[in-house]
Parts: sequence; structure tokens; C-alpha cells
Amino acid sequence: MSALVRQETVLADDTRLRDRLVFGDEDAFSELYERFSALVYTVAVRVTRDERAAEDVAQEVFLSVWQRPLAFDPAKGSLRGWLAMLAHRRAVDLVRREETHRRSTQDGKLSAEALSRGDPVGDQVEDADATRRLRLALGTLPEHLHTVISLAYLQGRTYREVAAELGLPEGTAKSRLREGLRRLTVALSGNHAHGPEAQ
Repeated sequence: MSALVRQETVLADDTRLRDRLVFGDEDAFSELYERFSALVYTVAVRVTRDERAAEDVAQEVFLSVWQRPLAFDPAKGSLRGWLAMLAHRRAVDLVRREETHRRSTQDGKLSAEALSRGDPVGDQVEDADATRRLRLALGTLPEHLHTVISLAYLQGRTYREVAAELGLPEGTAKSRLREGLRRLTVALSGNHAHGPEAQ
């Protein structure tokens, strides 16, 4: 198979996966996570040099894709490349936010350097609010769902690894991940002006 044919096959697969996500297909989300969670986490940890921060970035990336799958345009490249770019941007934003916060805490105000670079303070506040809402939403999950979501999305494990660690059948781990994701989406949508109304 030529490189061009392989590339066309990958883009066709990426498009189908994106289209399934648009229709809220939870199996498609599980497939997305299985294929790319290690990549997203690795990119994030290389930038942040902090496992917990990388876990936060990975969680934000996957929830963002679940909520807005049409942001991915197969005409502009592969899903793998897009997710790596998204993880890199989110990680860089997180590092910048933390650095700005450190400086502003030390100085009692935003640093002049951050302001001269044109760092959007409003975006920093909005991103911090999104992370806060995400943590609050996680806190609303029952313990059995919180545990599997934390292992999968915060610690970068596959659903098979989650199942093995918790002594669960793989199907149970997968269904708990789906239910946890569904509840997170509802909780976040209910607390976000741009999301659909929670039922």
C-alpha cells in the first residue's frame, strides 16, 4: 500500500470517527480515547513536565472533542496530528497561566511582562473557570464512576487497564466510563451558558 493510499485511508477513518462523535456515539468516544489517550498525555507531560497538569490537559482535550467534534476538520490533516496540536496548545496555555499566576501572586498584580506580551487575561480567567467547573462536575459523580473516570482520564489508563486494576469485567469498566462521561457532559452543560440545557 502506497503512502498516499495509507494517508487517504487514515483521513477516511478519521472522518468517520468524527461523524460518529457528532451524533454522540459513545463507542466512538471510547475508540478515540483508546487510540489517542497515550499520545495526548505524552504531549501534555512533555510541555508541562508535571503529571497532574498533564492529566488536567488530557481531560480538557477529550471533553472538548466530545463537546465540539466538528472543530476537527479532516481536510486540514489527521485526527492524530490535530489532537497532538490541541494537547500542545492546552499544555502551553496551562504553563503560561501558572507562570502568570505565580508572578501575579509574588507581585500582587499581573506582571508587566505578561501584559506587554498581550496575554489575554480574560482567557486565563475563563480557562481557570473551565478547570474549576470540570473539577466540580467530577465531584458530583458517584464514587464508582468517579474512580473509573479518574483512572482513565486523569491517569491515562485504557478501559482494559481500568478493568484489570479494579477487578471489573471489561464491559463493566467501559459502560462506567460511558456513563461517567455522559454525566460529566450533562453537569458541564448545565453549568455552561453555551451548552444544552441539562435534562
